[in-house]
Amino acid sequence: MNNMIWLLRASRWARRPPSMKMVKLVFGLIAAALVIVALEKLGIWPEWATLEQGRGPRLPR
Repeated sequence: MNNMIWLLRASRWARRPPSMKMVKLVFGLIAAALVIVALEKLGIWPEWATLEQGRGPRLPR
């Protein structure tokens, strides 16, 4: 069933592809995410923008 949904989505995309503006937006977001990952791996990501490594609060049962 899920394959049929993806097939319908692909046929709709082939009939009406996204605009160049939308393609640029998606590639821009991917590039921004890659830059953030690279900055963090190089160690120049600011400390205030890093999450704490501890576990979050647990909900009572």
